[in-house]
Amino acid sequence: MSIIKPDIDVLLEDAENDRFLLCTMASKRAHDINDMMCGQRDRAIQLQSAIEIARAVDAKPLTMAFNEIARKDVSFDPESIDL
Repeated sequence: MSIIKPDIDVLLEDAENDRFLLCTMASKRAHDINDMMCGQRDRAIQLQSAIEIARAVDAKPLTMAFNEIARKDVSFDPESIDL
């Protein structure tokens, strides 16, 4: 039984069972999400209610990145990796 959601085994399957690749994928995506959230904060304040903004802020960028990897919304190109 795992308390981590999504399950680590599912995440590792999407990263060729390489935990370091998984960390790199999640880190880069979380960085992008964080940059996007910071850049859109002022615009969101103008367009959304405080409750909607609070819901979006509750999700951490790394959690969002892991969820995207589990849904297969994020992947990597093995050809672009320098060995």
